Amino acid sequence: MMRSTSCLLLVLALAASHLLLAAVGAGCGPSGSLRPTRSHSCEDCCKAGKTYTKYKCSPPVSSSTRAVMTLNNFEQGGDGGDPSECDGAFHRNSERVVALSTGWYGGGSRCGKNIRIRGNGRSVLAKVVDECDSVNGCDREHAFQPPCRNNVVDASKAVWDALGITGEEVGEYDITWSDA
Repeated sequence: MMRSTSCLLLVLALAASHLLLAAVGAGCGPSGSLRPTRSHSCEDCCKAGKTYTKYKCSPPVSSSTRAVMTLNNFEQGGDGGDPSECDGAFHRNSERVVALSTGWYGGGSRCGKNIRIRGNGRSVLAKVVDECDSVNGCDREHAFQPPCRNNVVDASKAVWDALGITGEEVGEYDITWSDA
């Protein structure tokens, strides 16, 4: 009886450690913080003395990756800051384009590729043109905005419109996405 109990305990311990490793691997913890010394006047800008979390990774991508969709103006002078990382260009708000959090952006590995976004009972394809930087922020290059969270799909107005969601009123919307 003692031997079968020991074997059962060993099996349970191995199973528990496997589940723990899977849970840790599935997550994406903070990689540091950013604390600006200057405030800026825009509504969404960094505030002096406030701490902003940085991430080098994003949750794993699946056929139905959960994310928060935010509204971005990719046009020159818009809240996106500098031109898009992928092509060095600005994009019209009528284009279905997105910026992905640093981990999902993958150093540009998704540049020019479409992703499928699902929300509000609809689905739309959008082209990846930029990184929503989860590591850097609070500077001119990032329009004085804090680093993105690690689970953001920053989408143009055309993407919001195609999903039938009014971005200006909502601000953020829970969606799922996948590589197309």
